[in-house]
Amino acid sequence: MADSMENKAGHNYYLDVPPASEVFFLKGMDHVDWGMKNRLARMFNPKSGHTVMLAFDHGYIMGSTAGLERIDIVIPPLAGHVDVLMGTRGALRAAVPPTLDKAVALRCSAGSSVLDEDMSHEVIGVNIEDAIRMNASCMAIQTFIGAPGEKTSIQNLCNTIDAGNRYGIPTLGVIAVGKEMERTTKYFLLATRMVAEFGAQIIKTYYCDEFEKITSACPVPIVIAGGKKLPENEALTLCFRAIREGAAGVDMGRNIFQSENPRAMVKAVAKIVHENASDKEAYDFYLSIKK
Repeated sequence: MADSMENKAGHNYYLDVPPASEVFFLKGMDHVDWGMKNRLARMFNPKSGHTVMLAFDHGYIMGSTAGLERIDIVIPPLAGHVDVLMGTRGALRAAVPPTLDKAVALRCSAGSSVLDEDMSHEVIGVNIEDAIRMNASCMAIQTFIGAPGEKTSIQNLCNTIDAGNRYGIPTLGVIAVGKEMERTTKYFLLATRMVAEFGAQIIKTYYCDEFEKITSACPVPIVIAGGKKLPENEALTLCFRAIREGAAGVDMGRNIFQSENPRAMVKAVAKIVHENASDKEAYDFYLSIKK
């Protein structure tokens, strides 16, 4: 067993060497089953190799939040400009038309609200049968590394990965940063690599310093979380830097639906992710639509 006291920090990430790929266009996915590849190809654009995900699962811990008071009004006009809708089964069934032909990242973990000081003790809130009924393209499980509920969240993740593997449904491991944890390169190197080694096919995490190390050391695709609401130009710069430094996509929520012009913002994000636009080009595009 590895001795953490003798463990040396990694130093050679081969940042100038692209990951090997034999058949499939997504990093680390050459040897998964056909059905899983088919679902991944719905989530990630095969031409760009990237994805724009729209997260609106905030209500499962936050209740009604600004911008998402009426999901049935807010989400459908934005759906045509993204690749993936990330939500809970309750919100999807009640407020999102099933005629929207978009991949679904189904929130499958459930836990305490924001009123609880420790939200790390989550459970699996959606079983594999309901994920299949929801036609989920992937199942999203929150994973708390370094928090009191770490062991439980890892068990939730592994159980979901096992269930997904039986039916060809990928698991999205969502790296959760607790109140006592710092958003450092060291932390994200640990958390993303652990979740990938447990078997998650996609990782969602936050952008940080030396982000290219995170994407290089992780053997599966990484999608960045948008996080808190930023000014539109700053959010687009975050997106641009992440893609430039190896992210396979972005999963934005508040930076889109709380934007002054959500439709313009989501289209600007897609310019960066799928069309290699710079952050300045994307912001100019945003302003042109805004007018």
